[in-house]
Amino acid sequence: MDSVIAHNAGQLLELVERSVFLGFWRLDAREGRLYWSEQLARLHGAPAGYMPTFDNAMSHYAEEHRGELQARILACQEQGTPFDLEVQLHTMQGRRIWVRCVGQPLRDEHGAIIGTEGLVQEIAPAGYQPGTLMRHTVSMGGALGGAEAFATIDRQGRISYANVQAEQLLAAGGEPLAGRKIWSFFQKRARLRLEERFIHALEKREAIELEELDAQVSHWLELRGFPFGAGLALHLRDVSSRRKAQQHLMLLEGSIARLNDIVIITEAAPFRAPGPRIVFVNEAFERRTGYTREEVIGQSPRFLQGPDTQRPQLDRIRAALEQWERVRVDLINYTKAREPYWVDLDVSPVWDDARRLTHWVAVGRDITERKRDEEKIQYLAFYDPLTQLPNRQMLLDRLNEAVSETANGRDGALMFIDLDNFKVLNDTLGHQKGDLLLQQVARRLRNCVAKGDLVARLGGDEFVVLLENTPEKPLDPLTAAQAVSHRILEALGEPYVLPGYLHHSTCSIGVTLFGKAPSSVSELLKQADLAMYQAKAAGRNAVRFFDPEMQAVATENAALAADLRMAWRDNHLKIEYQPQVGMDGRMTGVEALLRWEHPNRGLVQPDQFIPTAEETSLIIPIGHWVLEAACAQLALWARRPDRAHLSIAVNVSVRQFRHPDFIDEVMSCVRRAGVPPGKLKLELTESLLADNLDAAIAKMRNLKDMGVSLSVDDFGIGYSSLSYLKRLPIDELKIDRGFVKDILTDGNDAAIAGTIIGLCRNLGLEVIAEGVETEEQRQFLARQGCHRYQGYLFCRPLPIEQLEAFIARVEGDAGLRPEPSSVAS
Repeated sequence: MDSVIAHNAGQLLELVERSVFLGFWRLDAREGRLYWSEQLARLHGAPAGYMPTFDNAMSHYAEEHRGELQARILACQEQGTPFDLEVQLHTMQGRRIWVRCVGQPLRDEHGAIIGTEGLVQEIAPAGYQPGTLMRHTVSMGGALGGAEAFATIDRQGRISYANVQAEQLLAAGGEPLAGRKIWSFFQKRARLRLEERFIHALEKREAIELEELDAQVSHWLELRGFPFGAGLALHLRDVSSRRKAQQHLMLLEGSIARLNDIVIITEAAPFRAPGPRIVFVNEAFERRTGYTREEVIGQSPRFLQGPDTQRPQLDRIRAALEQWERVRVDLINYTKAREPYWVDLDVSPVWDDARRLTHWVAVGRDITERKRDEEKIQYLAFYDPLTQLPNRQMLLDRLNEAVSETANGRDGALMFIDLDNFKVLNDTLGHQKGDLLLQQVARRLRNCVAKGDLVARLGGDEFVVLLENTPEKPLDPLTAAQAVSHRILEALGEPYVLPGYLHHSTCSIGVTLFGKAPSSVSELLKQADLAMYQAKAAGRNAVRFFDPEMQAVATENAALAADLRMAWRDNHLKIEYQPQVGMDGRMTGVEALLRWEHPNRGLVQPDQFIPTAEETSLIIPIGHWVLEAACAQLALWARRPDRAHLSIAVNVSVRQFRHPDFIDEVMSCVRRAGVPPGKLKLELTESLLADNLDAAIAKMRNLKDMGVSLSVDDFGIGYSSLSYLKRLPIDELKIDRGFVKDILTDGNDAAIAGTIIGLCRNLGLEVIAEGVETEEQRQFLARQGCHRYQGYLFCRPLPIEQLEAFIARVEGDAGLRPEPSSVAS
């Protein structure tokens, strides 16, 4: 009886090996002898009974994998560490195939390690996408010229190439194969079905896999087809012996029970309800699912399914089983505790001698960790980790879909949202509080839109809302954008509670509509961005819609920026100086003024190109250059007693003043030139005081401590809050030319100028009026108490050479006198 059981067990082991393309091995540590099963010899292309030494066995494996495999086997034998590797081996026929090597310690009755045993299973390489020609080519390497049967068919199913091995399998009589339809080689009752399958695979450019009985020599062929440019590449294998083994499939114990992969065997009942019943599960199934063998025998495998099990994959399995075909899917199953897990499931039919289906064998590898990693990668690819909003990539995908020709005329609105003065918060309170603010903004934005609308974060403090008109959510894009934008303005204008701080913020929104005319994604993004900048220019906390005029302005600004970069690079920017005079008419200093003469545009006014320089950050190097030039000129004048009293006023832009290195730059310019700091006067605009006043005052105090003079330029037309004026460490206020121009005819201008003069007198500040063009204006200002002036009444801005000549000409006079043609045009 025992001999019968042993004989059956041996047949069972051989059957299992053939069914799942694996071979068994055992390494006896005491005798140093290696045992191979016959199937393992076949995998290596070796004759039956081939028993190599350990070193010879290792020589079959690819050099890049050999060292790791040897180390793993040694660790298993010495420390009892099991292993599971995917490696490549070289068969004796020269093929390179991918295999899975599994090993575990072999122990005696006392638990001592006496050797190692394991399994080798042929697989497709894990690094290539399933169903692709690349995976087929790598996995079946050597098929074109080696021992593997290989053929190609054209798009009509005709054989266009066959190697010698394919000819031997398909044409027993040696007749030519070229031009014959591939399905003609199989039995008549299957030809129509095979023709339909091949035509479908050729038309759909899909892979095909089947096992079918050859019509000529009556052996079973396994055929795998993979699409390529001219048709299908076919790999053929004689699997008659495997099919014969499958006919004797019985309940499996032994080796298959020790596999790490889950194994389920069912009877061959129809797939419709109640469906096939389980007749066997292995230990790996019990460990992974939590079900015992007794609990599942006799049940349908459907009990492993749950709410997230994919219906399309189940339909694939059903369709394959109804056709008695093998199928492989990635499927979500559930444990006894109803926890989901992923399994790479391979389901194969088993036949008897009469070609009757007897069983289904399902082998599954747990791929839950791999799927989790894929989900993490997918999330990182399409979502912003800080706000949990979709990122730029997902926005571009959705926008591409919305504007594509296949979108059936879908229209909608794209909204750019930019937080106002967010950089100030980051710079003053730190990035941690800035991140908390962005997270709150994200939540508020989601609450402002309907389900199906997209809210994305582009980066920094830039957000985007995409509204689409769809059959499920019809909307008028203009009306919807107006409503949503106003909700956003209101929501983002509410105070934000940050740790130890209540923050108030606003946003600027740019909107563009799409769908009425063809538009590209890049065009829409530029339009929404332009509209957003228009909202910024309008004073922030505003909404602006894109129109073509914006594009024209943007195009002109871009051209101006390009010309300005070229002018800076080619040294075409110049500095002119306009004298400032005192009550006695003598010069007290000059103001340095930037000038740009363009070969085509002519003289470009500062109010045209200075904002462009600000936007492009060219103002930083340009401003530094002006500072260097002013200090160098002061150094020249310091050597002349008749010029040493003169100061130079330099305008400082907002971006230049807020640059973190600005104070160091001023200090280095003054020190290198060796001039008294008080002779350098920095004229600051009121606009830089509108944001983060405390930081601006601190920087001004640092400059003041260096000895540099500070003046507020164009006072009265900007922020102009008396509450901050008393806090500013300044020396001078400058009355804007706009008030001086009509000071004799406009009572309001006269009143404002008088108020500024009185304010300076009470605060102990110097005051100077710019744009003085007539003697009457000067006399009026003098009566009010302003005794320092700048304007065409005395001198227009001059290059330094002409300025030096002008100063020399008026030296010795009582002071500057108005020029006959002093009135500006």
